[in-house]
Amino acid sequence: MGMGFLPGRKLIRPGASRQRGVVTVEFALIAIVFFALLLAIMEFGRILFAFNSAAEATRFGARIAVVCDPNSKPMIVSKMQLLMPYLTTAQITVTYLPINCDVNTCREVQVGVTGINYRPLIPVASLNISMPPFTTTLPRESMRSTIGADANPECS
Repeated sequence: MGMGFLPGRKLIRPGASRQRGVVTVEFALIAIVFFALLLAIMEFGRILFAFNSAAEATRFGARIAVVCDPNSKPMIVSKMQLLMPYLTTAQITVTYLPINCDVNTCREVQVGVTGINYRPLIPVASLNISMPPFTTTLPRESMRSTIGADANPECS
């Protein structure tokens, strides 16, 4: 029992007292980088979801517009707003082609969404992402869908 060993006391290596808290500091540095990367991945996923929602809203609006009459624009806009509630009427365009056509002469329908801005949930910087315009053009199918007893329920 030499070398100054006392029962109940720990042996301390020389210089070990300088190492206290190093693990905590290393964890804090790594955790900051890890959580920042995790939040960036989540925000990127939200941006992709917003882009996909805008594209799907234009497709949905075009599918409804091809079977409805040219005067059904308010109904088409309201159904598109079910997919993207923050869309305004000014951001949605529904155009029957050729311009100024009627039930008998319209050949195509073009539905577009413009002016959408995306703001991240985490305001690290005042980041405001402008989405590109989304447009879908489809050939018309039945423009007489709101006339008579055979009216399409989608158009009412």
